[in-house]
Amino acid sequence: MSRAADTLARNLELVAANPAMGEDNITAPKALAARASAILLAVGAAGLALTIVGGVTVNGRHALASYIAAVMGVLAISLGALFFHMILGLTNSGWHVSVRRQMENIFAQVPLCLVLVLVFVVIELANGGVLLRWLGPDNNHLLEHKNPYLNPVFFVIRFVVYAAVWMYLVLRMRGWSVAQDTSGDPMLTRRMRFNAGWGLLALAVTSSFAAYDWMMSMDYRFFSTMWGVYYFAGAAGSSFALLVIVLAVLRGLGRLTGAVTEEHFADIGKFMFGFTIFWAYIAYSQYFLIWYSDIPEETFYMARRGADGWEALKNILMFGHFMIPFVLLLFRPIKRSTWGLAAVGVWLIAMQFADMVWVVRPMVYADVAPNLVPGWQRWWIDAVAIIGVLGVYLGMLTRTIASGPLVPLKDPRMHESLAHRNWVG
Repeated sequence: MSRAADTLARNLELVAANPAMGEDNITAPKALAARASAILLAVGAAGLALTIVGGVTVNGRHALASYIAAVMGVLAISLGALFFHMILGLTNSGWHVSVRRQMENIFAQVPLCLVLVLVFVVIELANGGVLLRWLGPDNNHLLEHKNPYLNPVFFVIRFVVYAAVWMYLVLRMRGWSVAQDTSGDPMLTRRMRFNAGWGLLALAVTSSFAAYDWMMSMDYRFFSTMWGVYYFAGAAGSSFALLVIVLAVLRGLGRLTGAVTEEHFADIGKFMFGFTIFWAYIAYSQYFLIWYSDIPEETFYMARRGADGWEALKNILMFGHFMIPFVLLLFRPIKRSTWGLAAVGVWLIAMQFADMVWVVRPMVYADVAPNLVPGWQRWWIDAVAIIGVLGVYLGMLTRTIASGPLVPLKDPRMHESLAHRNWVG
């Protein structure tokens, strides 16, 4: 046996003997998870049913906009988890291994998100454009100029490409990780690292263009080269937010004791802090460039979201998505507190959905005179759509979490994660 193989075998033996790797500690309570999943799925189904009722009785465009805003929110969370799974693997990070399985469980919901997006795509195509007006007949000269990109056939082809890339990465990355639980083959870690190299680039390109197609193109006059980065900034922060909530709940149930410690929470909190700042930087930079250039097609986007009541949500995002979490995450005790950091995570996820609503919903009444734009009485549709989509998403996530071990059992770097310490910060 070579020295490397001998070292690996010894490390795996030490990991297996660690009390933190006891079966009860790294397995979710299946009966409780099944009940929780059933409740969440029932709540989700009820929310989606009420969204349909709102679409039929109040305004179909409004209900569809609320639905896709919620779907883009959960998709961002899953894509963000996939991104960080690959980047931490590419850098051969050791500290994150004991929390990696929950990252995998989160990005394993990408297929569900694609099904939810497919519902939106089918509705748009079947109705000749509800929110995506360019799918229908329009003699606008600008739309004719953009027709090589904005046309139904190419729109469907792009959806298929995005789905193929994401599904491949999700199935491969999680599949190799789960297979390693049994085989302990270190080559699977190398495969994940190798595929992360091109996978990060592919994910960056496809997620950016998906954000263009499913959100920005609702106003085909508007364009922003920062749009993909803006969507990614929200995805990054919200994925870590959900990760810390999942870990906190599992720790509250008496699982992962010693495997996930305050040291891991501290590092996740640093990422949350960093991407809180990054989101604010991108959001301000996009606004500043639009304000400075003063191009009508661009300024309409900000003008619409700064009037007719939307300025209130803009201010909520300014304080809630940046200033409040920025101040809270400055404090070391909060970053090292399981429930303190989880509370910040809940807040950040709420702000992510508020951001998606602020981006999508103003387009519903963009062609309505300001004095005819309905007020707060229709916001119940947005609330039930978010509850519905999030309920289904969390219900399926709970099932995935309970389907296997809570940590990668035989990752060659697991011993590093179990011994992880933050000596500074």
